[in-house]
Amino acid sequence: MLRDVLIQKGLSNREAEVAELVTKGLSNKEVANQLFVTEKTVKFHLTNIYKKMSVKSRAQLIVWCLPHLGFVEKEERAIESGLQTAANAAAAAGQAAQATQFPVGSSTVGGTIANQGIAPIAPIRNSDNDAGL
Repeated sequence: MLRDVLIQKGLSNREAEVAELVTKGLSNKEVANQLFVTEKTVKFHLTNIYKKMSVKSRAQLIVWCLPHLGFVEKEERAIESGLQTAANAAAAAGQAAQATQFPVGSSTVGGTIANQGIAPIAPIRNSDNDAGL
């Protein structure tokens, strides 16, 4: 689908292949290895792509291509259908959290601090010398 759009935009088949692979996140070296060409050839194709697409960078090329990728539309449909599933999961998680009891305040797993023989910490008081600070 993306390749067809790129070819309609004036790119050659090879340039469309390079643009598609770059959009998938491959580096120049990875594109070169996959297409059995040199990295210099990939850079040459990218220069032509940038001119034909009227973009100035790899990032702009990717942003231009994003709406033309098939996964964007599929992802939106999955999100819409998954909203009900997410709501059900959140409700179940909320019920599970209500059933779990957590210690509060000075309680610990073994009881209160006093039951464990730990003395409470006394508040720190400023001496008369520190009153001006």
